[in-house]
This record gives sequence, C-alpha cells and structure tokens, in this order.
Amino acid sequence: MNSGLQDKVVLVTGAARRVGAVIARVLHAEGARLALHCHRSLEAAQGLAAELNAARPGSAQVLQADLLDTAGLPRLVDETLRLFGRLDALVNNASSFHATPLGSIGEDDWADLVGSNLKAPLFLSQAAAPHLAAAGGAIVNITDIHDALPLKDYPLYCAAKAGLSGLTRALALELGPQVRVNAIAPGPILWPEDDSFDDSARAAIIERTLLKRRGDPADIARGVLFLLAEAPYVTGQILAVDGGRSLSL
Repeated sequence: MNSGLQDKVVLVTGAARRVGAVIARVLHAEGARLALHCHRSLEAAQGLAAELNAARPGSAQVLQADLLDTAGLPRLVDETLRLFGRLDALVNNASSFHATPLGSIGEDDWADLVGSNLKAPLFLSQAAAPHLAAAGGAIVNITDIHDALPLKDYPLYCAAKAGLSGLTRALALELGPQVRVNAIAPGPILWPEDDSFDDSARAAIIERTLLKRRGDPADIARGVLFLLAEAPYVTGQILAVDGGRSLSL
C-alpha cells in the first residue's frame, strides 16, 4: 500500500461508473477514503460504496449532485468535510461527451459540455481550494488529447477540454505552493456508450495509435495515483495517457 494516500480523503466526480469507478477502486486500494460523486447513477455509486466499505468499513460515501448546478458545488465540498473531516485531493473526472457539428450547436449543448467539462471543475476547485491548501493537497483534472488536436464534429467538447487544460495550468499558478494541480489527457480508453464510433472508426483510431491497442481505465487510474501520491514536485502538467495516439493524429 502506498503510504502517500493512507487515510487521505479524495473527492472523485463521476465516480459511479466507467473510468471514474476504476479511479476510485485504485485510490481506495492505496488507502484513500473516498467521497464518490454521482448524478444519475446513484444505484451504481451505492454499489461501489458498498464494495469499498466491505473491504474497509467507513471508507467510502456517496454524494449525489448535478454539477451543472454551480451554486450547489460548495455543498459537495462541505458534505465531504462533514463526513470525513478533511479533504486532501479532488479528481475532476465527470464529463459529458457528444457531437456538435458546426451549425447545430445550441445553448443546451453549451450548458452541458462547457458546464461539465470546464465550469464545474473550476467552481468545484475554487470551493475545495482552501481545504486542499490546509492539507497540502492536489487536484487532478481529466481532460483529453483532443484539447490540442480537435476531433471533427466535436468542436464544443474539444474547446471545453482545451479550457480545462488551460485551467489546470492556471490553477497550478494560483494555488501553488500549497496545492499541486495536474491533468491526465486520455487517448482511446473506453468507447462512447452512444455508438458514435462504429467498428471501422474504432479500427482506424487503433491503427493510428502507436501501441496498436486501446488502453484500459486502469491506465488512467494509475496516472491519477501517480500525480496524487508519487509526484510531489510535479504541478501544472498535462500527462497524455494515450498509447502514442497524439503523436500520429
């Protein structure tokens, strides 16, 4: 067990399913106590909490909130402090992803994609900052390799993730030296659940990935673990975990 996370408290957004759930399991295995945020996936989040608490009683709690409700974000931090008494790290993992071809973009798209991928991480980080500073803590944002190399038909998502990468660097400047702020930029890890990439599109992506395979959510989780617990002199960095995909786009 990595003593760097032993008994530390980590708030993970979008923790109920997919990459977020794997991040939670990996951090928990290293001794962390977890505030598991969810929105609509309450049953999955409760199942994950039960799994983690069976391994270590009292080590995981579920917090349900709509991250687009900016005014409610400080309550997520307050509830984490009420439950655990401290906050050592924040992982801004929750994200919306859907196509917005130019000419079709509406206000709802803006609110959803910018809200989940940029606005919520900003305001949640702002609410958490004093408590993270007191703990000498860290923030890890989950951005995307398409922050700098846009994906066709996804201009709004790519712009939001570009904003999150810029925010990562800006927060590192604002919150140092007490709080380190970094990001993970995944490549092909899990395919979207809406089948927006068919078999041929998926094969083309893998072919242009240097390691010629899709990554695993555990690859992202281990990157988060590294940045939280094993990189005390790293801040303001965007770590690509993409199998070399960003070198051949």
